[in-house]
This record gives sequence, C-alpha cells and structure tokens, in this order.
Amino acid sequence: MTATPEDRIHSLAIWQGPIDIAPLVGGITNRNYLVGNAGRRFVVRLGSDIPVHHISRANEVAASRAAHAAGLSPAVIHHEPGILVLDYIDAKPLSADDIRDPAMMSRVVPLVRSCHREVARHFRGPAAIFWVFHVVRDYVAALAAGDSRHKPLLPSFLEIAERLERVAAPFEIAFGHNDLLAANFLDDGKRLWLIDWDYAGFNTPLFDLGGLASNNEFSGAQEETMLEAYFDAGVSDDLRRRYHAMKCASLLRETMWSMVSEVHSDIDFDYSSYTAENLRRFESAWQDFRNS
Repeated sequence: MTATPEDRIHSLAIWQGPIDIAPLVGGITNRNYLVGNAGRRFVVRLGSDIPVHHISRANEVAASRAAHAAGLSPAVIHHEPGILVLDYIDAKPLSADDIRDPAMMSRVVPLVRSCHREVARHFRGPAAIFWVFHVVRDYVAALAAGDSRHKPLLPSFLEIAERLERVAAPFEIAFGHNDLLAANFLDDGKRLWLIDWDYAGFNTPLFDLGGLASNNEFSGAQEETMLEAYFDAGVSDDLRRRYHAMKCASLLRETMWSMVSEVHSDIDFDYSSYTAENLRRFESAWQDFRNS
C-alpha cells in the first residue's frame, strides 16, 4: 500500500510526541502542510525533483539555508528525499494588490535586492544557473516530445526567445529567486520574508525584476519606480529596453511552465486556465515591446 502524505509526515523522526497536520492551500509545484508539534508549528513541503522544470530539491535546500543565513527566509529544520521541514512564520502572504501599494513596494524592492546581493555569500555546494532562455528552449523540446496541444506556437516562441536574449545583453549576474509571485512574500507585521526557493539560482537581476512586475501587474509608472528604487538611480533608455526584454522572457517562461505542467503535473490545479491567462499577458507585453 502506498503511503499517504500524512503517513510520510507522521513517520519523520524529528517529532516529539503527537502531531497535528493540516494542508496548506495554494502550492502548484509542491504539496504543503502545517504541522503542530510540542507547542511549535512547522511547514512541511513534499515534492521530489522535477527535471522537466529544472527543480532539484538539493538545490532548494541549499538555497533555503543560504536565504535563512542571509536573514530573508525561515530556518530549515529537517530534510530528506522528497521532504523539507521549515520553521513556521506567523505571517500573511501578500497579494498582487498588496505589492502594488507604494508603501509595500518600498519594502519589497530592498528585499529582492538583498536576495541578489546576500544569498550567494551563504550558499554552499554546487549552485544552479537559472537561465530563462535555456529553460525556454528545453520547454520547447519537452512540449514537442509530449505532443502538447500548444505545438503550433513553439517555433515562434523559439524565435522570440532568441531575439529577447540578444536585446537583453549585456548581463549582470546575481543569485536570483526566480519565482517572485506575490504569495512568496510574507508580512509578519514587522518585516517581510521571502520563501519557496524551488527555482533559485544564478541569473540576471532583470529577470527577477521583470517577474516581480509581470506577476503583480505593475503599471508602467510602477515599473519605473521599481527600477529607480532597485538601482538607486534614474533609468536609462538602454536599461529600460533590456529590462522589458527580460520581462517578456519572464512571461514567456511562465506561460511555457504552465503548458509543460498541463502535460506533466499531477497536482489538482487548473493549468489550462493559467496557461491562457499567462499567454494573454505575454502576447500583450511582446506586442508592446515590438512597438517600443
């Protein structure tokens, strides 16, 4: 008989006496649970490597530890194959509306900059490179091999990605989070936390900034504010165009992530609708980029 997620959590040797388990909603890559034990609470993440999405759990653990050492993320309590146990933070996940608020954006942008500047100082062991243009090319191959319903779009995706990679150069390299959805920011009332390091790895900062803006539907004025705050300077035309190229690349990757998940994921989530929404947003951003 196959063990249930609850059975796997109960079997961990770290617990002191009985535990309470409750599922946490919202995960679209992992299955997450809130566990109470001996007066403390923990988050337990269940998920194996996902090669088609370039997810290595060993890299996630290393990045989570480094992010905690940098003061950005909760502590890693325990890990073993397929299971990661984290200290629970009593905090509210942000929404896109929260992040668009000027007062919140003034807190979020320095946190992202700290990720880029500080996490690599604490990272130990082999580190991943998250290069969005490689991811896109690999997704094209996976979608073609999986006979995806989106196959007719793949040649244009490759052509667009090659153009964006040329325009976005030259590249500064930093350690990126690479998945800046609103819900990955937590507010405990005193400070912000950044969680979920599945896709962490060295990248260009403009990818995270483009993802932050696109995932949270920033206006053009909000994008300018974000860039000025991040770089502590005015935004040149060259930087603005390279940023918009990486924003398009971020949206293309998110769209293709969902397309691949339609074929490969067994998590109960409406990937088809998620694909449609991200494809719409990507096509709009790409059209704006071409016309700029």
